[in-house]
Order: sequence, then C-alpha cells, then structure tokens
Amino acid sequence: MSEPNLIMAREGAAGTLLMNRVKALNALTLEMIRDFQHALDSWKADPAVKLVLLEGAGGRAFCAGGDVRAVREAALAGDRAPVAAFFTEEYAVNEGIANFGKPWVSLIDGVCMGGGIGLAVHHGPQVVTENALLAMPETAIALFPDVGTSHVLPRLPGAIGHWLALTGARLRGADAVHAGLATHYVPAAKLAALRAALVESGDVAVLAQFAESPPAGSFAVHRALIDHAFSQPSVLAIIAALEADGSDWAMQQVATLRKMSPTSLCVSLELLRRGAGMNLRQCLDEELVLTGSVVHGHPDFCEGVRSVLVDKGSTANWQPATLEQVDPAAITAMFSRAG
Repeated sequence: MSEPNLIMAREGAAGTLLMNRVKALNALTLEMIRDFQHALDSWKADPAVKLVLLEGAGGRAFCAGGDVRAVREAALAGDRAPVAAFFTEEYAVNEGIANFGKPWVSLIDGVCMGGGIGLAVHHGPQVVTENALLAMPETAIALFPDVGTSHVLPRLPGAIGHWLALTGARLRGADAVHAGLATHYVPAAKLAALRAALVESGDVAVLAQFAESPPAGSFAVHRALIDHAFSQPSVLAIIAALEADGSDWAMQQVATLRKMSPTSLCVSLELLRRGAGMNLRQCLDEELVLTGSVVHGHPDFCEGVRSVLVDKGSTANWQPATLEQVDPAAITAMFSRAG
C-alpha cells in the first residue's frame, strides 16, 4: 500500500499534517483538499488537539500549489464539474483554516506557492527557514492570486502585495517575514527541535526559544519604488512608472510584466483593488466566480499552463497579445460571468 498524499496523525498535543506528494512538490489534489477538510472537522472541537502542525515531505517543498495541470486537462475536455469541485472545496478549506480557532503552525522549509500559501497565510503562526521560497506566480499561467490571497495581498505593507501578485516575485524566508507573509524566522537546523517542542507542549509560546531576527530584506532597497509604481491605477501606469525610474531593477520588473498574460495582469490588479474592501468570505466568493471566467471562458489559462508546466518554458501565445490591446470592459465582465 502506498502512503496517502496527506498524512494525518496525532502526536502529543498536536494534530500533524504532512503533505506527501514529493515528486509533485506536494501540489494539492482534490483528494488532499478533502483530507484537509476532514482534519479541520475532526480537530476543531477536539480538546486534546491544542494546535495543528503543517509540513511538506521530501525536503524540497512545503507545497508548490494546486494541481493546475489536472484543472487544465478538465478544462480542455470541457468538463466543468471537477474544476468547480476543486476550487470550491479548496476555498472552503482556506476559510476553514482562517476560522479554526487554534494555532495552525506552518513549517515552511522549501517551495511554497499559490495554494500552499493559501494553506498557511490565513492563520498562523507561519514559520519560514532560509530555504523557504514563497511566491504567487499565477499571472505566468494566466490565473490570478486566489485561495483568499485577494484578501491578504492588499493588506500587506505599502504596495508589496500588488508587486507580488503581478510579477510573481519570489521571496526567500527572511523576505517573507519582512513582507508580512510569515511570522517567524527559524533556521532549518533548528526546525526538528522546534517541531518536537510544539508537539510536546502544544503551546506556540515555545517559538520564542527558536525564532531569530531575519536578515535584512533583499527588496528593502526597492521599497520606495515598489510603493510608488505598484500603487498606480492600471498595469500600463505601473509600467510607465517603472520605465520613468529606469533603473536596472525597474526594467527587470517591466520585462517580467510584459511576459505575463495581459488579461491576467488586468484581472489580478482589479481583483486586489476589490479585495481591499472585502472580507475573506467575499474575496473567496469573488475568486470562485473568476475561476469559471478564467478557466473556461478565456484561452489564456490553458495556454499558460501549457507553456510553463507542460512544455516547460516555451513562449505563450496570449490573447490579446499585449496590455495595450486589453479591453477594460472585457475585464469587468469576467467578474460577473457565471462559472
């Protein structure tokens, strides 16, 4: 018998969850999402479970996100049911974590992207090591920041959330703390001892014995430009502000933005603008509408997954091809279309 993709156990005062799709960097399947829901239902009212400890197996990843290849295959087949089930049930887990009521401790030591961030960011503490690598890379596959991050990202300091959402910028562990996506920095060499202490005590106060001040953030030198450029009212205005700065870093951001799906960039910016005034439940509802519009109603999603994950690095043929060609009315319509 093979091991389950999510290993659920009771250890000491903790309920432990180990994501265990090592070859797939612990990417989430619908089966795993349902197992997460089972854990939430089982442990929320169990007085013996003082906290939940969430980890990724294999040493390379916490969780690389959702299994979007499977979503693409269903979309290409015109099969809406599994796509709707995946996103509906995943977002229910995100909300369930937010409302869990006990510490939900994520030990992030490796890649944590997309759906992995959704499992960690809504309830903490979030512990990162020097090996952690966090990102929301959805615009590269023509999706959008989902799993409730349309609520979280607009609330990060300054315009950091807009920068992360649009460019897919990758943050190492220390950067994640400085950006507001993690609460504690613990060197990887201390992680096993921290885990043992949490399991034994059931008390997140032990984190103080292991956490260290994170090194300086690598993006600190660019904060003023991030806040100025990425607070602009449109993607084209963001690009214009970056081009006006003209620094190497600014032009790297422009080059990155120009590679992303133009439609996805515009959808993502509008989503974060709306999310800034919504609670988590409203954001998740908005995201769920968008999954139908983006996955089934626009060609860029299937093309983006093909170029990044299937054919790995090939050029994507976006429709429309440039930001200048995006129709604002078409973007607005995607927020109301039935999924």
